[in-house]
Amino acid sequence: MKPIPQLFAAALLAAASFAQAQSIVMASTTSTEQSGLFAHLLPAFTAATGVTVKVVAVGTGQAIDMGRRGDADVLFVHDQVAEEKVVTEGFALKRTAVMYNDFVLIGPAADPAKLRGKDIAAALAKVAQSNAPFISRGDKSGTHAAELRYWKLTAADSAKGSGYRECGCGMGPALNMAASTGAYVLADRATWLSFKNRADLAVLVEGDTRLFNQYGVLVVNPAKHPHTKVADAQKFADWVTSSAGQAVIATYKIEGQQLFFPNAGK
Repeated sequence: MKPIPQLFAAALLAAASFAQAQSIVMASTTSTEQSGLFAHLLPAFTAATGVTVKVVAVGTGQAIDMGRRGDADVLFVHDQVAEEKVVTEGFALKRTAVMYNDFVLIGPAADPAKLRGKDIAAALAKVAQSNAPFISRGDKSGTHAAELRYWKLTAADSAKGSGYRECGCGMGPALNMAASTGAYVLADRATWLSFKNRADLAVLVEGDTRLFNQYGVLVVNPAKHPHTKVADAQKFADWVTSSAGQAVIATYKIEGQQLFFPNAGK
């Protein structure tokens, strides 16, 4: 018969192995993390499945690169073109839409560049024309990719004005920089609603249909990376797009305002 200490150690080892098997790594965006969504969403997933999730919050481009390297089990990101590409490359099994919100152009409430309105392309053209201070994420995130698409709609794409700066940072730090310098910045609405250090910033451009911001979930392909936990990753993808997961997303609000709108599979 094994001595009690050995039995205890064996039990601890077994428990640790089980806990490890019941956890996954999710590479996601800074917007979903900094908006507080995951603190609301993931406990409900764990309660339903027993699987815990470690979130690595980076820009969407970096998150997708983590999937390509096999450093994550599942991706939760918002750049549909890049998402579809990683599926075509064989690094992810499938892209499924999960939820959406929108981008907004933020700036000083006094709006010195006079760009307030609903047309994102016209607003960015005025930023360039007036050499207004503008903070770009510059981090290959989904928000950065969207910003670059919007610049391409203007004649100012190659000359964004002398006030244009790339911070190479997440959404929260970019908003902090804009608040402290009186600059304009493109943000996702969820992070803006959860942002506390607004100073005199305000939403100046919203309502343009081109500002639609779609999030998708993708399970990393085990054929490329056999060590990934595909079964538990698929549990997350299935749950977050189920009626139960979609209901949890819909109930996340700040000061009565809904941050994300479920639309699984659309």
